[in-house]
Amino acid sequence: MDDKNLMENILLTTKGVADLYLHGTIESNTANVHQAFDKALHDTLCMQDDIYKKMAAKGWYPVQQAQQTQIDQVRQKFSGQ
Repeated sequence: MDDKNLMENILLTTKGVADLYLHGTIESNTANVHQAFDKALHDTLCMQDDIYKKMAAKGWYPVQQAQQTQIDQVRQKFSGQ
């Protein structure tokens, strides 16, 4: 497995863990449990951001710029709601 695939796997795993921590935070029944999940979520989101930045710097996470017409269409679609 090359570095790019390894980083992709780590990023996907980190995103999955963040999703679990988010649900744990939302569903927690006590303040202590809520705080523990919330801190874990925050830490995981920071890790995910670091991983993304490293991948983007190497060109391993290309981003497509949205065209203004697409942005306007989405804005118009949801402005009526």
